[in-house]
Amino acid sequence: MATAETAIEAPAPSGFGLVMQNLSNLSQRQKLSAAAALAAAIALLVGVWLWSQEPDYAVLFSNLEERDGGAIVTALQQQNVPYRFSAGGGAILVPQSMVHDVRLRLAAEGLPRGGMVGFELMEGQKLGVSQFHEQVNFQRALEGELSRTIQSLASIARARVHLAIPKQTAFLRNQQAPTASVLVNLLPGRRLDEAQVAGIVHLVASSVPQLATDQVSVVDQSGQLLTQSAKQDSGLDPTQLEYVDELERSYIERIRTILTPVVGAGNFRAQVTADVDFTRTEQTAEIYKPNPTPEQAIRSQQTSESLSGDLGAQGVPGALTNQPPVPATAPLTAPPAGGTAGGEKIGTSSRNAIINYELDKTIQHVRRAAGEIRRLSVAVVLNHRSTTNAKGNVETGPLSDEEVRKITDLIREAVGYSEARGDTLNVANSIFAEAPEEVLPELPLWKDPEIIAIAKEALRYLIVIAVLAFVAFGVIRPLMKQVMPPPVAEEEGEEGAEVDEEAEGEEGEEDAEVTLSPEAAAQQSFEEKLARARKLAQDNPKMIANLLKEWIGGGGNEQR
Repeated sequence: MATAETAIEAPAPSGFGLVMQNLSNLSQRQKLSAAAALAAAIALLVGVWLWSQEPDYAVLFSNLEERDGGAIVTALQQQNVPYRFSAGGGAILVPQSMVHDVRLRLAAEGLPRGGMVGFELMEGQKLGVSQFHEQVNFQRALEGELSRTIQSLASIARARVHLAIPKQTAFLRNQQAPTASVLVNLLPGRRLDEAQVAGIVHLVASSVPQLATDQVSVVDQSGQLLTQSAKQDSGLDPTQLEYVDELERSYIERIRTILTPVVGAGNFRAQVTADVDFTRTEQTAEIYKPNPTPEQAIRSQQTSESLSGDLGAQGVPGALTNQPPVPATAPLTAPPAGGTAGGEKIGTSSRNAIINYELDKTIQHVRRAAGEIRRLSVAVVLNHRSTTNAKGNVETGPLSDEEVRKITDLIREAVGYSEARGDTLNVANSIFAEAPEEVLPELPLWKDPEIIAIAKEALRYLIVIAVLAFVAFGVIRPLMKQVMPPPVAEEEGEEGAEVDEEAEGEEGEEDAEVTLSPEAAAQQSFEEKLARARKLAQDNPKMIANLLKEWIGGGGNEQR
């Protein structure tokens, strides 16, 4: 029996060893290209990861003074807070998740200061400061504090206060009143109403001693004087106009309350115009009745009689004339007795009487308060009544005259209608025009903020996925094909081993006793391999085609 000689092959290298072996088989140019591609892929992956992890930035502060901006940037650098500037440089941006935290920390440091100083200016006073410098610093501090307070209002972006405080003097005649001016920079689209302007004026006037409200001027950034409105120029008091508006609204509310249960909430419209007299009058009158009748009571009476002149001899001449006088029996008003032919009147007498009667006197003191209603004008429009007919259709029709009259009477009682005052009331019945429904234009999808936000987030992930796919299939996979054996070779090796075993088994049975020379064994091995390859090509042509493609591709790379 012949002894069969078998060739012992070296064991196949492991996976890592195979990789190293394939790497060693590459040319120097291929090694450099593979290293550069791998480095670029790693750098690209790191960049995409950092970009995907970059936070969204939000505005921390905007419209800052240069001094405040520099102080805030320094504080952010000390706190290791990432920041950036907006496109125009007018705002400082920080990560959105850190906005509130950073604002609180900066507020603890007194930032931003608003480009102005407050009472902290007085904290660094040195000894030996003159009274003039101390007064100037106090005025600057007061202006800064007032500016900060006014700037905290919702509609104001910036504020600046200037105070003109005269020097105190001992002479009362030379005393000058302090004045103040306020410059406000309003936010875009905002305006100050009269109440807010009045609030600013009173705030400044109350903060400065002896400063009257009429000595405070408020100006906006466009140079418009806000403390002098058109209403004040016309002599109208805003408080009076507000009172008139409130009075008219109260009358409209009365009408609404009484008509809603009758005609429905949306079936009427009412307007009231009130003519109000704001004249404040005060009158005092003393009234006397005409001369009283004689039956009136006498309060006092005075009667006086007088006799003047010298009376001569009177009577009939003779013996009777020389007799002493006797008591007079005739009234004083009786004419004197006739004398003798030679007698005449040489005296006069008078009588006066003064009688005072009780008189009726009335004293009236009338004070009329401001805000008296002189006249009311009321206008009410009623909608047609809607009814449903037997067929279920809705029909509209006017109200009857009786219904309109009853509603008119209700309105008269509700507003306190007075003909003596000259009030007017007009009630009309008309169909209401239906207001067209306001259809808001639909935003296109590419303009919808929510869609834009979702698209940005999705685009970020899509870019990451695309980069990963490019690195995996465009860089790593070709590189692995160069350094790793193709999977087809393993299948070929397994099937080839099976064919070798079968061939060796058959030939071993037939020629087991034949001893071949090394040349014959090598020749027989080639022929056997060729036979196995032919058989494998017949059994699995697809695998052979793939193997040839891999060989052709590998050979082309080596030639390059």
